[in-house]
Amino acid sequence: MQWASAGERICSYMLEDHTGNWGLDLNQWDWVPGVGVIALLEYGRPEGREAVRSKLLQWVERNGSKAASARVINAMAPFAVYPDLYRETGEEALRDAVVRTADWMIGEAPRTREGAFEHTVTENVSFPEQVWADTVFMAVLFLARAARLTGSEAYAREAVHQVDLHLRLLQDEATGVLFHGWNSGEGSHMSAARWTRANAWIAAAVPMIHKELAGLASLTDESLGRYRRLMRALAGYQRPGGLWTTVLDRPDFYEETSGSAGIACGMLLGIRAGLLEPELRTAADRALPAVLDRVAENGEVRGVSGGTPVMESVEAYGRIPCHPTLYGQGLALMLVAAAEEAERERR
Repeated sequence: MQWASAGERICSYMLEDHTGNWGLDLNQWDWVPGVGVIALLEYGRPEGREAVRSKLLQWVERNGSKAASARVINAMAPFAVYPDLYRETGEEALRDAVVRTADWMIGEAPRTREGAFEHTVTENVSFPEQVWADTVFMAVLFLARAARLTGSEAYAREAVHQVDLHLRLLQDEATGVLFHGWNSGEGSHMSAARWTRANAWIAAAVPMIHKELAGLASLTDESLGRYRRLMRALAGYQRPGGLWTTVLDRPDFYEETSGSAGIACGMLLGIRAGLLEPELRTAADRALPAVLDRVAENGEVRGVSGGTPVMESVEAYGRIPCHPTLYGQGLALMLVAAAEEAERERR
């Protein structure tokens, strides 16, 4: 299969030394390497990839101490690998970090007036009363995994509540897709951009969260209905070549790889979880080769838009430059992992 070679190349490129490169330096503690390690965990699950999981343990040994200086919602992402690593090693320090961090999230993390996690970041900038789609992948996924590890109903309830709030506040009732952000103080979606990668974060995260909460809590009927509507609507924005443009409803903007990979991954994961109609597999199957066509021979994933806050206008999203990043590598690698799993189940 084409994706087998691509996955190996993507993974190898991520694990190279990219010290000093903001987009590719794995040895930091923030959302960018966080997406990278989450993807490495997903790719490293099958038998025969123990070396990838070993690299994750080494990563925690090198970088875990950096977490204390990054106590913000957007930097919760790396903790999402801790529960699996604890199960593999039995190292109590990993479990302690999970509990300590989850307790901070539900007890101290800043919230908007609706109760959603405020999107706080490590950079010297604040977004008061703002809700971003990114948070569901960066923080709520970890909280669901913490619930599964500990059996905590409080963690599980909060994860369900946050999915509810984010889908309710961000979904465009007219189209079914998501806006990038919501400003609770202004009561607006700010630039009202239907940004593709924002949709991808939630597309991929919801079935992962659903899986982790099994036996502890269930996503609400409202959330599941909103998620199904979102994914059906996203299929309608797919471009003829299999990708999505960087803003969904702007076909004149460039086609963007990371958001496309995340949406297709979410489709495969959602179908596997029984959350989505099997017919969406057609859209995912069209996206997979289009994403892989953007993987260079050295494993670099190209066509990935740079870090993107909620921009001042829709037009500004079309001017974000592209460069390689760990979240671009990661979302492409997660798509490969989801495609591999789907293929194993078909055999």
